[in-house]
Amino acid sequence: MSTSNFKNKCVTQVNCIYCESLLCTRGMKAVLLADTEIELFSTDIPPNRTVDFVASCYSTESCKCKLRDIACLKCGNIVGYHVVAPCKPCLLSCNNGHFWMFNSDAVSTINRLDATGLNLLLWGDLPELEDSENEGSDSPSDEECFR
Repeated sequence: MSTSNFKNKCVTQVNCIYCESLLCTRGMKAVLLADTEIELFSTDIPPNRTVDFVASCYSTESCKCKLRDIACLKCGNIVGYHVVAPCKPCLLSCNNGHFWMFNSDAVSTINRLDATGLNLLLWGDLPELEDSENEGSDSPSDEECFR
């Protein structure tokens, strides 16, 4: 799997549609691998202090991935799911490497702008993250702009 296929995708801020709280600042518009008609948003790092797991793991009929729903910590509504253990067919298919998914009907998004404030921020322009890094829950810096 090559993430270079996704470097020209816009980076989005993802907010809970129910309470408008910030869920993540590294979102990417994506489609469900098992059904490409379903659009969602994903991120590559665990959202920090914005969502938590609810219920137990489950799988769908379309694949053997183990999934677990995530809910907004502020209002408690389910906003997406985490791929706890991806199945081999999904890992081998073209994917962006993200395991945190937000349902498009449960979130609102804002396209982020680059440091100049003139151009959309693209995924390929984001700094690489180390394995130990998590997305902070602090507000984005003054250099990060949103559209």
